[in-house]
Amino acid sequence: MVFNSIFFIFCFLPVFMLIYYLVPGKLRNLLLFLGSLIFYAWGEPVYVILMLFSSIFNYYMGTELERLYYDDRKQKINLIFSIIINLAVLVFFKYYGFLLNTIGGIIGIHIPHPELSLPIGLSFYTFRNLSYLFDIYLSKVSAQRNFLTFSVYSTMFPYTSAGPIVRYTDIETQLKQRTINISKFGIGAELFVKGLAKKVLLADNLSVLYSSICGHPQMSVFTSWLGILAYTMQLYFDFSGYSDMAIGLGKMLGFDFNKNFDYPYISTSVSEFWRRWHISLGSWFRDYIYIPLGGNRVSTLKHIRNILVVWALTGLWHGASWNFVLWGVYYGLFLLLEKFVLQKYLKKIPSWLCTVYTMLVVMIGWVFFSQTDFGALGHYLGTMFGIGASGFIDKTALYYLKTGFILLLISILMCRPAPYQYFKRLVRRRPVAAVIINLILFALSIAYMVYNSYTPFLYAKF
Repeated sequence: MVFNSIFFIFCFLPVFMLIYYLVPGKLRNLLLFLGSLIFYAWGEPVYVILMLFSSIFNYYMGTELERLYYDDRKQKINLIFSIIINLAVLVFFKYYGFLLNTIGGIIGIHIPHPELSLPIGLSFYTFRNLSYLFDIYLSKVSAQRNFLTFSVYSTMFPYTSAGPIVRYTDIETQLKQRTINISKFGIGAELFVKGLAKKVLLADNLSVLYSSICGHPQMSVFTSWLGILAYTMQLYFDFSGYSDMAIGLGKMLGFDFNKNFDYPYISTSVSEFWRRWHISLGSWFRDYIYIPLGGNRVSTLKHIRNILVVWALTGLWHGASWNFVLWGVYYGLFLLLEKFVLQKYLKKIPSWLCTVYTMLVVMIGWVFFSQTDFGALGHYLGTMFGIGASGFIDKTALYYLKTGFILLLISILMCRPAPYQYFKRLVRRRPVAAVIINLILFALSIAYMVYNSYTPFLYAKF
C-alpha cells in the first residue's frame, strides 16, 4: 500500500483514523501496530515476516545490551552480533546480486543467481532499529521493556516505506503517551495534502518530462541540461513530498517527527546542501559512523578518510550499484574541496552565485545518481558538456522548453521558502482561504491520480 493511492486515501486511512480516535488511549498502540502490519502486507505479505523478525530480534537485543551494561566486553560482543545480523539481512536482500556480479566481474565469469525483490523500506527500518541499539549502548536511552511499544516504533506505517529515519530517542515519550486533537489533525492533514500535491502534481509530471528527454538517442547540450533539471526537481518533490505526508500522518496520530528537508535547493554550498537534504540520513551517518571514526578531531589524513568512508557508505546505502558509490565519493570530494580550498572564496562572493555553484554541483551529481549504467552515465555527462551532443540547442530542446516551461517555473518557485511563508501568513489572516486552497490542491491531486497511471515513490526502492 502506498500513500498516493485512491485506496489508501479513501479506504484505509479514514477507516483506520476513525477507529484510532474512537478506541481508548491504551489500545491505540495495538491498533497502530496491527494497522502497520496490514499496510505493509498489502503489497508484500511475505516480507511482513522479515519485518516482524527485525522487531523481535532488535527488541530482545536491546534488553540484552541494557542487562549487560556493567560488563563492557559482553555488551560490546552483543552489539557487534546485533550489527552483523541486521546488516546480514540488509546485504542479503539488497546487495546479494550486486556482490555476486562484482565478484564475477573480477574473476571473469558469470555467476548465475535468482533475482530477489527488495523488501520495501528495508534500509529505513534497519537503520532505525540500529540507531535504537546504538543509543542503548551509548546510554542515551533505556531499553523498551514493552514489546508492543517497541514494535510500534519499529513498524509504524507513516515512515515504514521511505523514512524519515525517526530515532527512538525522539519519540520515546510519545510512544507511551501522546495527545490527539482536532488542531494536530488539521496540521497533519494540511501537511499530507502538501506532500500529496508535491508528489502527484509536480514530481509525477516532472518524471514524464525527464523520461521523454532521456528517451532520445541523441540530445543537444541544452536538452540534456533541461532533462537533468527536470530530474533534480522531480527527486526533490518526490522525496520531500513523501516526508511531508509521513510527518503529516504522524501529526494525525499524535506524533511529532523531525523535518527531513529544509529547502536544500537554496543552499550556498555543498556542505549546507547536505545539512538540508535527507536530514535524518545525514545525521544518522554523522552520529553513528563519522563521529565514532573520530570526526574532524583527528589528523588531516584521517579526517579525509572519515569523510570519504562516510560518503562511500552513504552512496552504497542508496542502491546496489557502483554508480551510487561513485555518487557518494563525488560528494565526499566536493566536501573536502570546500573545507580545505573553496570555503574562504565562497564567503567572499555573492550568495546567489554560491547558490548557482551549489546547484550545478548538485545537478551533475544527480546524473551519477540517476544512471546505473556507466555507458549511459558517461554519454549523458558528455552531452551536457558538448561531447557527442547534436549541437548546443535544437528543435527538440525548444519543444521541451515550451511544453515544460510552466511546470519547471512552478517547481523552481515551490522549492523556495517564500510561497510557504506566504501561505502561513494567509492561514493566520484568512483561514477560510487557506482551507479552500488545500481543498483545491487535494481535488486536483485526486483527479490526476484517477486519470493517470500510478507512479511509485523514488526513494521507496532504496
